[in-house]
Amino acid sequence: MKYRITHTTVYNYSQAVGLCQNEARLLPRDFWRQRCESSHFEIVPTPTDFYEFIDFFGNRVTYFAIQQSHKQLVVTAISEITVFPRHDIISDLSKPLAWEQVRNMLQDGTDQVQLPFQSQNQSQNQGSQDQIQHQDFNLEILDARYYVLDSPMVTSSQALADYAQASFQPNRLLIDVVRDLMQRIYIDFTYDPSFTTIATPLSDVLSHRRGVCQDFAHLAIGCLRSFGLAARYISGYVETQPEPGQQRLVGADASHAWFAVYLPGTGWLDFDPTNNKLPYDQHITLAWGRDYADVTPLKGIAFGGGQHTLSVSVDVLRLE
Repeated sequence: MKYRITHTTVYNYSQAVGLCQNEARLLPRDFWRQRCESSHFEIVPTPTDFYEFIDFFGNRVTYFAIQQSHKQLVVTAISEITVFPRHDIISDLSKPLAWEQVRNMLQDGTDQVQLPFQSQNQSQNQGSQDQIQHQDFNLEILDARYYVLDSPMVTSSQALADYAQASFQPNRLLIDVVRDLMQRIYIDFTYDPSFTTIATPLSDVLSHRRGVCQDFAHLAIGCLRSFGLAARYISGYVETQPEPGQQRLVGADASHAWFAVYLPGTGWLDFDPTNNKLPYDQHITLAWGRDYADVTPLKGIAFGGGQHTLSVSVDVLRLE
């Protein structure tokens, strides 16, 4: 599947801005499920400084600065992405693990971690390959541990653990735990764009049972981390289908968020609690990190400007 993503952000200021510096995470990443064929920015006014780098989590980050006076800033990122057909990872799991096993792997020292698929009787010819595989697995575990710890916007708590407890039955397979938790969030919480902002505490989302995709992803991540599991936040887009008989509205799509959980020996598996589904070829990934603060699409500082208004438009166009 191929898509063209057009993401436009417009800032209007009541007074002139003399200088602004910005970071954008608006260019999709390349990984096994998708490839970014092309991408570019259209920025008005034209930046004086502009360059791209890779952050700690492997996301593409674009820095730009504008040194001329302006009362409006328009940032448009345009990308073409190929999303590859996604095989059913769940059915491919050679040895599904209980959530307690995964928690213990993440808590143990790397010298104690064993591959979940490692054979007890290894031939000599397989020895060197198994050793390399085991080293790679230990590095994967070390990376996953970053996502077990508390982060700026997601802190483990007893309240989160209490909510998630019904899903964490003893010896239950991790994949079943997460699917059940995703479905419970979908059923128990109301999608309400008017209730939360970026600054709304997760405790308010939990107590009022309302929020948006960002909140539901944070909620699931907090629940999983409260039980010692690794979960990360994913920002991106999802293709929306028009109602039968209606034309597709350009710019009606929006940024989306979901989460992923780490499965030892398999990797990261995505879950979308807002839609109660596993993301497949209609989900396009921009960036991932510990929470929203690591993947904010556009942030920066402006000198001057007074009050400002912000509008965002996203268009996800299927090319094939």
